[in-house]
Amino acid sequence: MTENVIVIGSGPAGLTAALYTARANLNPLLISGNEFGGQIALTNEVENYPGFPDGITGPELTELMKQQAEKFGARLEVDHVSKVNLQTHPFTLETENGAHYQAKSLIIATGASPRRLGVPGELELTGRGVSYCATCDGFFFRGKEIAVVGGGDSALQEGLFLTRFASRVHIVHRRNALRAQPILQARARENPKINFVWDSIVEEIKGNGSVNALQLVNVRTGAKSELPVQGLFVYIGHIPNTQLFVGQLDMDEEGYLKVDERLHTKIPGVFAAGEAHDHIFKQAVVSAGFGCMAAMEAEKFLATLEHEGYPTPEKAFA
Repeated sequence: MTENVIVIGSGPAGLTAALYTARANLNPLLISGNEFGGQIALTNEVENYPGFPDGITGPELTELMKQQAEKFGARLEVDHVSKVNLQTHPFTLETENGAHYQAKSLIIATGASPRRLGVPGELELTGRGVSYCATCDGFFFRGKEIAVVGGGDSALQEGLFLTRFASRVHIVHRRNALRAQPILQARARENPKINFVWDSIVEEIKGNGSVNALQLVNVRTGAKSELPVQGLFVYIGHIPNTQLFVGQLDMDEEGYLKVDERLHTKIPGVFAAGEAHDHIFKQAVVSAGFGCMAAMEAEKFLATLEHEGYPTPEKAFA
């Protein structure tokens, strides 16, 4: 069977796209990826999503979105797309579980993944003190001293969350000023468990089976120091999950998909929504808005397809 719409990704963009295409009676199929909910499902507290004045956890928010999309007929498959062919229409997809699909339209909402430090000890000690998810692993650091690398919203949000468990949280930042929202900066500065380590980067993560220290370098003076910690949480940005589309869709130098103002890629019927293309805003509510836009454009495309057929190869793949 050829699907009207396949949505790849289950973060706010993908779930909103599934909701809107379901309400348009397009019977969409959403393929979740290996981690349902995307980045926001790893966030402990979401305070800036409209409609939740007391805040809500990331997992709760994505579960509510999922239930709403399914209420209107969206179908969700827990699987990971491993191969796509966008050079013929209908588009074809294969998954890690061996499933094969055809789709008249495709909404790419694959999001982004945490950027790694790329220093000695990181790979070896991931899961042994090195983490990229405070919500997942914070509980294991009760009474311990830990570090958080980064200076943006995520670093401070998760650093504040980690103070519920850790005895001390060191925020290591390569600059002497933070990029996070002022309200988060104020909360962090007022928290007695948080200590800021300015103008510093991690040169090496040390440990024998588990993290026991960080080798730091001051970027201004070049001086090296050792910070004894039992855990490290990394929040230094993200890399778009777009490797699947290399050679088929246009991307910028960082790998973000190129789209027009209506979220069309260069191939008719293929749309992108969320952090697979958005390298500016990176907010759940913005991604949800992009999911809505992509869904509405997919609906228009399918209506045109029904009456006029798919654009000629010369026009579609020029």
